[in-house]
Amino acid sequence: MIIAEDVGVQFFFNRYLRVVTPGQARLRGSGVTTWGLRDLTFSIERGVGTALIGPSGSGKTTLLRVLAGVYSPDRGRIEIRGRVASLLSIDAGLLSLLTGRENALLLGVLGGLSRRSATRALGTVKERSALGEAFERPVLTYSQGMKARLGLAVAEEANPDILVLDEVHEALDHEFRQFLQERAHALIEAGGIVVAAGHDHPMLASLCSRALWLENGLVREHGPFDQIQPRYLDSVQSST
Repeated sequence: MIIAEDVGVQFFFNRYLRVVTPGQARLRGSGVTTWGLRDLTFSIERGVGTALIGPSGSGKTTLLRVLAGVYSPDRGRIEIRGRVASLLSIDAGLLSLLTGRENALLLGVLGGLSRRSATRALGTVKERSALGEAFERPVLTYSQGMKARLGLAVAEEANPDILVLDEVHEALDHEFRQFLQERAHALIEAGGIVVAAGHDHPMLASLCSRALWLENGLVREHGPFDQIQPRYLDSVQSST
C-alpha cells in the first residue's frame, strides 16, 4: 500500500540555474525556490495499477522518484509498504562502456540483491531480456528498446511488490510491451501495485485501472482511469 499525506518536494535553482537541494540553498544563499510537488494526499491500495497523467512538468516524474526513494519529501509524509522496483529512465544506472552482463550485475546489486544472488540471476536476465549475443556487448551499442528490456529484466529479479515505471514502456518493442502487460497484470493479481507515467494512454490503460491526474505539482483528480483520462484530454483540448 502507498499512503501520501500533504507531500511536498522543493527544488532550489542557484544563480546558474542549476538544481541543488534546499540544504545547499541555505549554504549558497541567493537563488530561486520552486515546489515540484505540493500538498499531495492520496492512497493506492494493493492490487491496483495507477497511471500518473498530466502535462509535461506537472510532477509525474518527481512523484515517481519519491516512490522509488530517489527523493525524500520536504513536507508531509509518505508510507510505502512493500519492496519497490523502478525503471525511471531507459539509461538510469547503465554504464555505456560495460556489457549488458556487467550492467545487469551492477543494477542487481544496486537494486538490493547480494552479489551472489545477482550473479545467479544473470542467466535468467539474459533469457528474459532476449538480448542474445548482445548481452555480452557494451551497452553503448544498444538501441533504446534493448536498454529498456535489460532494465526491465533486472527489475523483475527483485521480486517487487510495487513496480514504478516512467515512460520507459514507450521504448519497448511489441514483444516486450506484451511482456510488461503480462508482468504488471500478474503483479496486480498477486496483490501488488503498479504505478506508471507516460503519454501513451492506450498502454497506460492496459496496465492501470485508476489514474492520478497531476497539474502544477498538485493532484487535480484521482479515480477510475476510464473517467479521469477523458476529462484530462478534454482539458487539454479546451486549452489549445
